[in-house]
Amino acid sequence: MKKIILLWGFALPFLACKEEVKDDTGLSLPVKSLKKDSAVTTFTYLGAIEGKVNVEIRPQVEGILEKIYIDEGDFVKAGQPIFLINELPYQEQVKNARANVEVERARLRNAEIELDRLQPLVDHEVISDVQLKTAQSHLEVAKASLARAQAQEATARINMGFTTIKAPVNGYIGRIPKRIGNLVAKNDNQPITVLSDIEEVYVYFTLSESDYLFYKKMSSDSTAKRINPNVKLVLADGSIYEYTGKIDADAGQVNRSTGAISLRATFPNPKKLLRSGNSAKILMEQYHPNVLLIPQVATSAIQDRTFVFRLLPDNTVERVLVEIEGKAGKNYIVSDGTLKPNDRIVTSGLDKLTDGVKVNPMGEKQILSQKLP
Repeated sequence: MKKIILLWGFALPFLACKEEVKDDTGLSLPVKSLKKDSAVTTFTYLGAIEGKVNVEIRPQVEGILEKIYIDEGDFVKAGQPIFLINELPYQEQVKNARANVEVERARLRNAEIELDRLQPLVDHEVISDVQLKTAQSHLEVAKASLARAQAQEATARINMGFTTIKAPVNGYIGRIPKRIGNLVAKNDNQPITVLSDIEEVYVYFTLSESDYLFYKKMSSDSTAKRINPNVKLVLADGSIYEYTGKIDADAGQVNRSTGAISLRATFPNPKKLLRSGNSAKILMEQYHPNVLLIPQVATSAIQDRTFVFRLLPDNTVERVLVEIEGKAGKNYIVSDGTLKPNDRIVTSGLDKLTDGVKVNPMGEKQILSQKLP
């Protein structure tokens, strides 16, 4: 029994010595040496796509829809007939108006004849000039009546022309809620269809008041930190649209109920991929030249503050508070003065560290060799 106790007595100092050696060696953790580089921060905003020209097609006259020359989704050119309203009632209106013109023209001729008949009699003082003035008045009335009848005829012809509805611009036909035989009128709640010109599209999106002030400030910044004037479009499937756009208009006032302001970006659409009603996200980018970047995984947060573990010359670590200026991909942009180029920070195993712990720095080659089978 005593021998066993002696053996344990020898073993305990030996184990203690082994533990001390491990502490002197330090924890083997990946370390990154910081250097300045360029970075891009991004801002995304939900947007709605509309064709550059969206025209509601509504009838100018009432009648039965007789023909539909197009189908939903068709491309039409300006001036192309797309609907026909029964024109028979309007043809009769034109005939009636034309007949009224002929009647008024005949009355005008009678008034002229009467004036010509009375003129010599007045000149020879056979009758008083009162009758002549009356005849002249009748002539003026006849001229006015003829002009009114001619205007009514022109209106009737215009109305008959409205029975053929033509495309006002080039574009794509939207949904057609009416069918042949339906009654259509100017005061219908719904248009017959909507015609969209999508050679170029508008993307409308909103910024908060603070974001808008930041955007205006950075857009006019003369330094390299300005916001890229070209914006990108993130489609509904998460892909980036191949063409860039430009912000070319804003609403000019803040919406009091939402505290936001609307902006508009214009994008080319040569392949007709974008359609009115699509949703997408506007992607704005800001350049940051010559900044320090630290991996997000190298940081820890305590009460809304961000920390990293920096290695001192003796390879012990100290917890350092860092100020984050922005996020670029998987990295944070660090404000000037927080860290310096060539500072070394631990990028993994942060939960094992406290101030003063010694670290055996691992480079990229060592990390890769550990991952290989």
